[in-house]
Amino acid sequence: MAAGSDGAGGYIDQWNAGLAAAVSLLGESGFPAALERALRQLVSFEMMNGFAYAPGGKAFDLDNERIVGDRTTIVDHYLAGAYILDPFYDAVHNPPPGGMLIMRKLAPDRFAETEYYRRHYQATGIVDEIGFVLRLRDADAVLSLSRMGEVPAFSRRDIARLESAAPVVRALAERHWHARLDPAGGEDAAATISHPLLSKRELEIVTLILKGHSTYSIAATLGLSPNTVKVHRRQAYAKLTISSQAELFHLFLSRR
Repeated sequence: MAAGSDGAGGYIDQWNAGLAAAVSLLGESGFPAALERALRQLVSFEMMNGFAYAPGGKAFDLDNERIVGDRTTIVDHYLAGAYILDPFYDAVHNPPPGGMLIMRKLAPDRFAETEYYRRHYQATGIVDEIGFVLRLRDADAVLSLSRMGEVPAFSRRDIARLESAAPVVRALAERHWHARLDPAGGEDAAATISHPLLSKRELEIVTLILKGHSTYSIAATLGLSPNTVKVHRRQAYAKLTISSQAELFHLFLSRR
């Protein structure tokens, strides 16, 4: 029976069977794919993948063996630095109760107008994303389920099913990946938004612009007046000799 069916035993029986198969592979290379198959009995999605974030801020590959679509954008560019604009990256350190992240609830008010959204979501066809926060030995991580292509966003029923399953999904995933990452092994530094010409306040505002915050959202986040935000933004753009958010993205992140 498909994930959307609710008749006589329905999807829950297949979820239980899939979960048992995943448990039998815990700690083995086949576990991620088995967990993905089990989750498909609860909701439909096109891709499951994940990233981990070390305490120093650097991102690492958690589970990206079965990427759907453009791997260069979804994985390579992301790990090279674009992750610092991902709402999940900010939320993983202070997740909501239950440890499940829902992109459309987390994203800033102008997120869909950002270059990051255009390059990472529009370009790859990702229309919605839900993540499970994992607490691992050496890093925090997010295991994500993405809807891609000409499909609707996750429904309230989909979200309710995943919220119900989240405790067991997180417990198994944390057990499987607990000690599999070695953040100390990488030589690259964490990605940052920095520029010698900008003040600390201007860098804060530039970073929030890149993440998709409007003037009013920035003002609320930093405890400033909208007018003050506009002044700092004008000063930052003047120092950088740019006039748009697209140019801002290109200056800081296009080569990553």
